Amino acid sequence: MAAHPFDLTKWQHWLAVGFGSGLSPKAPGTVGTLAAVPLVYGLSFLPASVALLLLLLGSWFGCWLCDRVSRDIGAEDHGAIVFDEIIGFALTMWAVPLSWWTLLLGFGLFRFLDIAKPGPIGWCDRNIGGGTGVMADDIVAGILACGLMHGVLLAFA
Repeated sequence: MAAHPFDLTKWQHWLAVGFGSGLSPKAPGTVGTLAAVPLVYGLSFLPASVALLLLLLGSWFGCWLCDRVSRDIGAEDHGAIVFDEIIGFALTMWAVPLSWWTLLLGFGLFRFLDIAKPGPIGWCDRNIGGGTGVMADDIVAGILACGLMHGVLLAFA
């Protein structure tokens, strides 16, 4: 693996790269999203209101974390920073009953929206800077994917 600018002895860097998942040489955002599955699983045991509070705190913390690490390495929104994907996928799965098909559907919806960046997702990506910008497009993608997930659940309930 090629050298990277992260100091993995710093907890902030280790967390920003999704415990190393973002250092994948291929598709780091996708691998980082997969790293969110244990978080999604853990949040599924909490009341929806508590899970939402934790996701809001995680989003706020992520803005600080991504800004800090981006400044440390001298690159805004480095591809290996995947904390934004982790929070985005966790938002996608908020209050969604977990099963193999909901995980697959949520994963696919989130990755599609995160990569294609339609509408407000792309606007956030282009117009918001710093750590907030790193997080914003994934937060919006996660919220939109969550809405789609709940729509699918209602349609097939």
